[in-house]
This record gives sequence, structure tokens and C-alpha cells, in this order.
Amino acid sequence: MTDAYGADLHRVLDVCNQALATELVCVLRYKRHYFTAQGLASAQVAPEFAEHAADEQAHADRIAARITQLGGEPDFNPQTLTTRSHSQYDASHSLLEMVREDLVAERIAIASYTEIINWLGDDDPTTRRMFEGILEQEEEHADDLRNFLQKMDP
Repeated sequence: MTDAYGADLHRVLDVCNQALATELVCVLRYKRHYFTAQGLASAQVAPEFAEHAADEQAHADRIAARITQLGGEPDFNPQTLTTRSHSQYDASHSLLEMVREDLVAERIAIASYTEIINWLGDDDPTTRRMFEGILEQEEEHADDLRNFLQKMDP
């Protein structure tokens, strides 16, 4: 971080820790859905859940690394994880509901990260670019889920 850093560091760290919690909850949700997916379409959808879980873990790792670079501490406290997350953990049992809930969570992440990117502007271009990269993958996830949903529930 340089003297030219223009963002409110405390607020950036708080926002990043909220995003970290969101990504970790998404990892847990996708993992659960991967292991519990049943039904005719599960052979196609379950591997996508596993891939999305890995992507979300990579996002969490990038965010945690950025928090550390900024001099903060990534908050991995499991007791407060769901209260800090922008999306919810889901325990749906039907494959259709799993896909729907995951799509809702992706849309929440997309909206949150778009807002963060706009808020950061040029005050913290490194963090903004990180969120732009994550946002791109979240949009791909939403497209994947929307396609599955259209096939499963036309």
C-alpha cells in the first residue's frame, strides 16, 4: 500500500471480510449440494457444484490474501460466518431447489461485488481489479446455473 492509497482502509477491510464470509458460505453450500445431489440430472449438475465450490474457494483465498496485503486479518471465525455473509447457507433436498438457491446466491454475489467495484472506483484499483475478476467468474456461474435450471424446469 502506498501513500497515494485513497480508500478508507478500515471500511475496505470490513467489506473484504464480508466478501470472504460470502465466498466461504458458498463453498460450504456447493460442497453440500455436490455430495447430496440426487436425481436424473445429478450426473450433469453435481460435477458443476464441485467445480463451483473450487472456484469459490479460490475466490476466498484471493480475498484473504488481499486482506493480509492491506495489513488486516482475514476473519475465518465459523461462529460468525453466516451473519457476515451476503448469501445464505442452503440445505435444500431436491436438485431443482439446490440449483435455484445457488442461482439466487450467485445473483446476490454479483450485485454485492458490482456495488463494491463501483464504491472502490479509483481509490483502491488493486482490490477493485480483484473483485472484477471474481465478478466475472460469478457471472459465469450464474449462466451455468440458469442453463441447468432451464433444462430442468422449462
